Formats: sequence, C-alpha cells, structure tokens
Amino acid sequence: MRSWRNSGTRRSCFGYAASSCGLCNESMFGSCVGSKVGMAAVLGVTHIIKGWPTHHFIIGSYSLPLVIVMTLFAPAEIIGIAYDSGEATTSTITTPLVTTLGVGLASSIHGRDSPPIDGFCLIVFTRLFPIVTVVIYVQIAEYLVKRLKRIGQPDK
Repeated sequence: MRSWRNSGTRRSCFGYAASSCGLCNESMFGSCVGSKVGMAAVLGVTHIIKGWPTHHFIIGSYSLPLVIVMTLFAPAEIIGIAYDSGEATTSTITTPLVTTLGVGLASSIHGRDSPPIDGFCLIVFTRLFPIVTVVIYVQIAEYLVKRLKRIGQPDK
C-alpha cells in the first residue's frame, strides 16, 4: 500500500529543498498537499450540487495551461515530486471514499445525468490540485530565494 508517509515524495522534496535554501519543509509541504485535496473535494461537491457540466471540468483541467504550461516552467527536479504528490493523494483509501461521495451525492440530486462520471470528476480534482499546488509552491519558493539573494548582495 502506498501512503504519504511511506512514499518517496517526502524524501525527494527534502532533497530538492536543500538546494532551494530550505523553504520547503515537511509541515508546509504536507499542508499544501492536504489542503488542496480538501479544496478539490469542496469544488467537486459544489460542482455536483450546482449542476455544472462535468465535461468542462475534466477537459479543462487537463488541457488548460494550468497543468501543461506550469509543468513546462517548473524546475525539472520538482516535476516528478509534484506528480507523485497527486498520485499519493489518490490512494487505496481516498479514491473509493471520494468516488462514493460523488456518486452518492449525484444519485440523490435529480437532474444529474451520470453519477459515475461525477464521482470520477472528484478523483480528477483530488489528483490535479496537489500537482498544481506543489509546482506553484516551488516556483514561489525559488522566486523568494532569488529575491533574498539579490537583496543580500551589495550594489556594484
């Protein structure tokens, strides 16, 4: 079984963090990933309750520059960590739980065409949000490190 504690994500992040002046610590990294899984679930439930079209979210999530362009501009060392954090959040416990939440909620609301697709949409969200969060977090950390180095250097 693969879990957050047993995955290589933590060790890899901290190996990368050493090269970025330690701005990526264990509690901040875990908080970023965990909070985005929660936000993904809230967005997915809101999408089901409001009756928003599912295909817009699924197609838009993978085709928008959100993931593709951010991956292109992310440091090479962090891409694997970011995608692994998305994989670690959709584990053997999270996936059935989130799918059941989506299917059960969509089944109880009249007018939802396909409850299984709504459950799948929740999985898409819980997988994508941590990826985007880790990439944004590392890009902000690198920006801050560069800025601190620039501020710390005397003018020539």
